This record gives sequence, structure tokens and C-alpha cells, in this order.
Amino acid sequence: MIGLKWSAIDFDNDMITVSHTVARVKLDGKMQLIAKNRTKTKSSFRSLPLIPHVKKVLLEAKAQQKKNQKQCGKQYNPDYLEYVCVDDMGNLLYPDRVSHGFADTIKKLDMPYIRFHDLRHSCASLLLANGISLKEIQLWLGHSNFTTTANIYAHLDMSSKQASANTIASCLAIV
Repeated sequence: MIGLKWSAIDFDNDMITVSHTVARVKLDGKMQLIAKNRTKTKSSFRSLPLIPHVKKVLLEAKAQQKKNQKQCGKQYNPDYLEYVCVDDMGNLLYPDRVSHGFADTIKKLDMPYIRFHDLRHSCASLLLANGISLKEIQLWLGHSNFTTTANIYAHLDMSSKQASANTIASCLAIV
């Protein structure tokens, strides 16, 4: 998410492309941000539909960034103008800032603790519960192979298997 650039968002055709990553790693004893114009795996590079709610939030964020840039003038950091996830001064957000901010938010809302990364699992679970196939979920999440998705989410697929079994049973009752 931190690696998302404005150029990866096609607001006209409602598409978003996952193609750039930013990670915080320890190099030579000190923490540094590493940006790469590639994803973790070939399948992690993907284009997804931009849903209306997310489009609205992104357009609001873009407008806010332009406002911040104008208000801050020369104090605004020009190094990260192409990135979506920057602070009010134009500095790229650290990945752990997002994680900590998420943890603070769910705590304030008195919700059960989950990690920010767990939202991927929530997304997959909701998609599966709403009839989306594991293969389609694999493509959405960018897993490199179907086995990864199947191993993680197969236990959630039991309700669809039960529905299939009920359909077969109904058909056999007619015969």
C-alpha cells in the first residue's frame, strides 16, 4: 500500500495497478526505506477494478495533498509527489506507521485486535462467503499459485461445499 503511486491509478477507467513496493528494512545496522519498481512475485503485479468508495477516498486524498503542497510551499517534500501515502508535509509514510495507526484506530473503536495485514484475510473470507471462487481470490490477492490460496482459505470454503452437497441431495431426491 505504501508503494502506491498516483500513476498506478486510472481514474478514467476505474483501474488500479499494483506494481511498485516500498519496504522498511535494516541495512548496515540502520532502518531504511527501499522502493522498487517491482512486486514481491510476478503474480503480485496485477490490475484490479477501482471500486467507487475507494475511488472517492483516493480523489479526496489527492485533493488534500495538493492543498497541503500549496499551503506548505517550499517546506513540502517534493521527493514523494508521485506517492499516495504521504503525510501532510509530503513525506512518505513508513509501513509501521500505517500498522500502528490501524491498531490505534481499532482500539479506540473497541474492536477486537487484528493486524493491518489481517485485512487481506478478512477480504478473502468475505469474497469466499459471497460466492467468489478461490481461483478469483488468488488473482485478487496476488498469490503466486492456487495452492497458497487454497491452503489458507480451504477451511472457509466448507459452506460452499455444503451448498453443493445440498444441491446434489435435492437432485437425487427428485430421481
